[in-house]
Amino acid sequence: MSDQLPTILGLDFDGVICDGMLEYFQSSKRAYQKIWNQDTNQNLEELAQSFYKLRPVIEIGWEMPILIRALVLGITETDILQNWTNVAQNIISLEKLNPKEITETLDQVRDDWIHNDLEGWLHLHQFYPGVIDKIGQVLKSSTKLYIITTKEGRFVKQLLQQQGLDLSESSIFGKEVKRPKYETLRHVLDINSETPNHVWFVEDLLKPLKLVQQASDLQGVKLFLADWGYNTPQIRESIQNDATIKLLSLKQFTQEFSHWP
Repeated sequence: MSDQLPTILGLDFDGVICDGMLEYFQSSKRAYQKIWNQDTNQNLEELAQSFYKLRPVIEIGWEMPILIRALVLGITETDILQNWTNVAQNIISLEKLNPKEITETLDQVRDDWIHNDLEGWLHLHQFYPGVIDKIGQVLKSSTKLYIITTKEGRFVKQLLQQQGLDLSESSIFGKEVKRPKYETLRHVLDINSETPNHVWFVEDLLKPLKLVQQASDLQGVKLFLADWGYNTPQIRESIQNDATIKLLSLKQFTQEFSHWP
């Protein structure tokens, strides 16, 4: 049981608040077809299940069309799981691709989809059970809430508005801020004149948590790995003996802070 409640709660979006797996694949597929237009006859839908299984390797949005490319090229799921960084960089280098341009293509696909079929786009996002209610409770409390994500902030705001949550733009730090999450946490501390031991941060990817853990000025931030998000049993097992990164279940997340690990 936690003996101190947070004055600031930082939440990742994808894999913590929202399960956008269906949208990830469909948007990535559309972006793929624009980038590799010579392959539009390929039945990419056959790759969906592998894409879902491999989603935990993705850290930044531009990697999603690259993941589809890796599957098209016949790279095995095992190689992707064990060596994703090298696999992605090799594809980028060999095919002379630019991650920034891939990002722009993916964002444009989403913007066009939202403009032409907002209902269809929103329908592909599922919010984890109880999470919206929990966020609503936090917003009514003394704890300040911040969304810290690599997703475009405008997409996050749109999705939350559909759920009746109208967060201010100053509460959402998306991909557009162009800085790693530990730097965003540092910024949140600064603007609130807060100390790290009053801040809790929930993320479903281990790497961002490790980077916070390694920042000397962020020692004291309580770190939680969401076990319902885009991670693997091996990743969850790896923090069993970690003193500062705690595994958090969805049931615990939706309860009072005093019931969190």
